Amino acid sequence: MITRFQQHSHVDAEPHRRRAFPHAERSNITAIGSPRKRKATWLAIMLAAAVLAAIVAFYPRQPKLAMESSRARVSNEPYAGPFAAGQGLSFDAALEPLYPAPVKDIRIDASNRLIDLAPGVKYSAWTLGDRVPGPTVRVRVGDRIRYTMSNRTDETMPGRVRFKAPMMHSMDFHSAEGSPQNLFHSIPPGQSIYYEFTPKHPGIFMYHCVTPPMVEHVASGMYGVMVVEPRNGYPTKADREYVIVQSEFYAKPDPEGRKVDGTPVYVMDTQKAMARTPTHVVFNGRFNGMMEKPLAAKPGERVRLFVLNVGPGSTSSFHVVGAVFDRVWIDGNPQNELRGLQTVLLGASAGAIVELVVPEKGEYIMVDHHFANAALGAVGVINAADGATTLDAGAHPHPAAITDPDAEKGKAVFETRCVMCHTVGGGDKVGPDLRGVTQRRPDAWLTRWLLETDSMLKTDPAAKQLLEKYKMSMPNPGLSPAEANQLVKFFHWGDRHDPSAKK
Repeated sequence: MITRFQQHSHVDAEPHRRRAFPHAERSNITAIGSPRKRKATWLAIMLAAAVLAAIVAFYPRQPKLAMESSRARVSNEPYAGPFAAGQGLSFDAALEPLYPAPVKDIRIDASNRLIDLAPGVKYSAWTLGDRVPGPTVRVRVGDRIRYTMSNRTDETMPGRVRFKAPMMHSMDFHSAEGSPQNLFHSIPPGQSIYYEFTPKHPGIFMYHCVTPPMVEHVASGMYGVMVVEPRNGYPTKADREYVIVQSEFYAKPDPEGRKVDGTPVYVMDTQKAMARTPTHVVFNGRFNGMMEKPLAAKPGERVRLFVLNVGPGSTSSFHVVGAVFDRVWIDGNPQNELRGLQTVLLGASAGAIVELVVPEKGEYIMVDHHFANAALGAVGVINAADGATTLDAGAHPHPAAITDPDAEKGKAVFETRCVMCHTVGGGDKVGPDLRGVTQRRPDAWLTRWLLETDSMLKTDPAAKQLLEKYKMSMPNPGLSPAEANQLVKFFHWGDRHDPSAKK
C-alpha cells in the first residue's frame, strides 16, 4: 500500500535501486573534464612545449653573469703597456657609444706625470690612466667589469721628469659594492691588482684613489667617471653627449724652483687643500680648457651633459647661460628626475645628467655659478654658432706661443675676467675689441682703468666716452695690481704679434 506522502514525495521509493546507464541520455554532450577534452588539452600543451624547446635550442644564449664582487688578486708581474685600455673608454669630453658586450675588461694604471694645468703652469700630478681626469668608463647595469690596475709610479720614461716619489695607490669605484678592504686596498709600486664587480644601479659614479691622505690623492688628479646606463637605456634620445668633470687644484711653485721647457713647475699646497682655498677650479683638468676647445652643437639638438663635481673641497652650481635644463637626473639615475632647472647643485663626488635643447644659434657659456670658482677657471662653451666662437677668438687671438711668463698669466686673467664682454681681434661685443688697445691708450691709463674703474667712470673723459658709446658701464674686475700688470703685458704681447693692430 502506497501512502499519500509517498505519492507526492521526490524521494525514490526504491532508494537502493539505480537506473542502468544513467548517462545515456546525455551521451551527445561533452562535459568539461571529459576524456575527449582532456586529450585535446594535453595535445595543445605538448605542442606548445615542443615549440618553446625549439626556440630555446636555437636562440643565442647569454652567459649568466655573476652579480657579487670577486676577491681581489695581487701580482708582481711587470707591465709596460698602455696606461689605460679596454672596452667602453672615452678619452675626451665627447662620450663614446656604449660598447655592447656584457663583459668588459678595463685597465687604468696609476702614474706620475706633469700636466698643463693652466697657461704657464705645469702641475706635478698623480694620475689614473696617465691623464687628468682619468678616462671615462661607460657600461650598463648588469655588465661584468674585470678591472686591472698596475702601480707604475716607480717608472722612469724617456722625456718624463719625476717630481713625485713612488708611493702606494688604490682604486675605488663608487659603482662597485663590496668590502673596501678586499677591493680597494692599496698596492705598492710595481704591483698590480685585479678584481671584478657588477654595477647594479644606473648613474654617474666617481672613481678615485682612496689611499690616505685622500685629499692629497684626489687634489693631485687621481679621479675619473664611470657612466652606468640603465639596462634598457635612457628615456630620451640625445644628439650629443659630453662629460664634464669639475675639480679643484691647490698649486704652489715648486720649492726647488724647477722648470720644464722654461715653464715653472707647480706642486700641491697641502695647507691650501686643507683650508679649501683652491688656486684653480677647472672643467676636465684644464683651466678654461672648454673655452679653448668648445663643445659642438647645433640649434634644435638635444645635448646631454654628464656632470660630476669631484671636489674635494667645494660644491658646484652648474649652469648654462641661455638655456634651461628640461630634464635633470640626479646622480645620473632617470628615476631621480627633475624638470626645468636653471642650475644643479652638486656636492663633492655628486653628479647629474642634465639635458637641454639648443634654442638657436649662439655661444652657450657653461659656468659654475659660484662665480669665484668661475673666475678660477670653471668656464666652458657650447658652440652652436657658425664657425669659431668669438669667445674662442678672444682666448686665442694669435697662433704664436707666449714666451713671457707675465703675459701668459695675463692671458689667463683675460680668459676669466674679460672674455665674456671683450675679444682680441674678434670684433666688438658688450665692450670694445681690445686689439691694438696698447697703441690707443698709455699703460698708466690702462692700469688705472683696470684698478679704479668706478672712479674713472665719474671723472675721466675717455672713460665717459666709452660709457656713452657702449651704453653699459664696465664692472670693476676686482684685479690685484699684479694681475692688472700681467693683463697689460698680455695686451702688449698681442699687439706686437699682430701686424693688423689698430693704430
